[in-house]
Amino acid sequence: MKSDIEIARECTLSPIEDIAQYIQIPTDELELYGKYIAKVPNHLIDEKKVKKSNLILVTAITPTKAGIGKTTVSISLSLGLNKLGKKAVCALREPSLGPCFGVKGGAAGGGYAQVLPMEKINLHFTGDFHAVTTANNMIAALLDNYIYQHRDDGFALKEVLWKRVLDVNDRSLRNIVTGLGPKTDGIPAETGFDITPASEIMAILCLSKDLVRRRIDNILLGIKMDDSPFYVRDMGVGEAITVLLMDAIKPNLVQTTEQTPAFVHGGPFANIAHGCNTLIATNMAMTYADYVVTEAGFGADLGAEKFFDIKCRKSGLQPKLTIIVATTQGLKMHGGVPIENIKEPNIEGLTKGFDNLDRHIRNLKGFGQSVVVAFNRFDTDTEEEIDLLRRHCQSIGVGFAINNAFYEGGEGAKELAQLVIDTIEQQPSHPLTYTYADNDSIKTKVEKVCRKIYGASGVTYGKTAEASLLRIQKLGLEHYPVCIAKTQFSFSADKKLYGCPTDFSIKIRDFVINTGAEMIVAIAGDIMRMPGLAKSPQAERIKIVDGQIEGLS
Repeated sequence: MKSDIEIARECTLSPIEDIAQYIQIPTDELELYGKYIAKVPNHLIDEKKVKKSNLILVTAITPTKAGIGKTTVSISLSLGLNKLGKKAVCALREPSLGPCFGVKGGAAGGGYAQVLPMEKINLHFTGDFHAVTTANNMIAALLDNYIYQHRDDGFALKEVLWKRVLDVNDRSLRNIVTGLGPKTDGIPAETGFDITPASEIMAILCLSKDLVRRRIDNILLGIKMDDSPFYVRDMGVGEAITVLLMDAIKPNLVQTTEQTPAFVHGGPFANIAHGCNTLIATNMAMTYADYVVTEAGFGADLGAEKFFDIKCRKSGLQPKLTIIVATTQGLKMHGGVPIENIKEPNIEGLTKGFDNLDRHIRNLKGFGQSVVVAFNRFDTDTEEEIDLLRRHCQSIGVGFAINNAFYEGGEGAKELAQLVIDTIEQQPSHPLTYTYADNDSIKTKVEKVCRKIYGASGVTYGKTAEASLLRIQKLGLEHYPVCIAKTQFSFSADKKLYGCPTDFSIKIRDFVINTGAEMIVAIAGDIMRMPGLAKSPQAERIKIVDGQIEGLS
């Protein structure tokens, strides 16, 4: 099998103006970034058309180190729908350089189901990540300067809440001290870095209907000595930070391996943030397509829950259908099969892994969603295993289809596309049922997610978390939705607890207050908002060969 990069290079790319014309985006409105990438201005969004479009969410079983393939399936479905004569577009997140150079290489799909040009999308693209990083760190620099310049006036913060970010996996920056040196260098302070996808600026970019200065102004930076809050607006720099994001707020238009349109915009992780592409890109896609396929990161307990409880709650979006992606390898690992043996046939291990799939399906149905299973096929899968999974899905009343677009492109996704069309047309669409109510307390919201979605038996809170809860109550922020940051590898907060665990407790060690993004982030277990690099990072395999980039797949 050819590598993703080899396949991408054999595909013919159309000028981005032709891609725009296919869905009737006015070409004179495009802001070109070379021949094959363009930004589309936000004023083209038509809310009336958005309401008529069919939104489809792609999520997955709990991921494993073997991979599941949500992005590949999302792109595959858009290809399959176009093969069946539907006007379909996918709306995806931008890859982060951290994982691209750290864990898995590129994140633009795979095989004959990719978004292109994949090297540019996986690397600097249109600079959106850099804009978010710069805006975040400009706030940090301005805050440090404000404290320094006003210290003789008696101004001080008893606690600084704002951190710097970097789109690199760098564990050494998790906890640092700044301002060391002569008095003229600044005021020493303990702080740290998060990765750019965890930045509140990224969440604001993804959850705003437009570039709203109000959200920037409302970012909570710290607590003053009299226990009152200190915001970006108190420094008078909100408009300057907004200027840095003027281009980044516009969605990026690219194309697939079969020259169909795709929007790629925004990039929060679902294990440490809310895991969805931008609302603006989703609405833009729904303005110009009858079917829009989007994804929510990692397993459905993280990405889908946050998609519904945060993005849909705030925007009013109502997906017509949710697809849950499964693989035999992932199910076997959740069934207790060692990772080194998951490519081998194992009916018993596969059957045990169904528990993980079934809990995700129950959760998704609990939101009021119609659900189908997309089986992402690998060349090691046996017909016996595939038939077993198909019959299991039939027994629980869930549609099942094989996705083979990795090898066959849109032709290999027609079965899945037809299932999606039939399900949307034949099953009534129900309003979303959220996990918690807006007026629930933050503790109640966290506990409802942990018990209903994860299956936890209880929730405990560390001293730091309890202190943060008091601050949240004092600031009157209990109406915000919660975004739980935890490991993606388990329903629990223990990344080694695979399958469908029961009788476990979730410990919340802290809360991060996002008054600009208007949500509360709960930090569960030992999850880090700045990941580290593996013993053998993907960067060791990224090279330039004869002027071409290798290793991003």
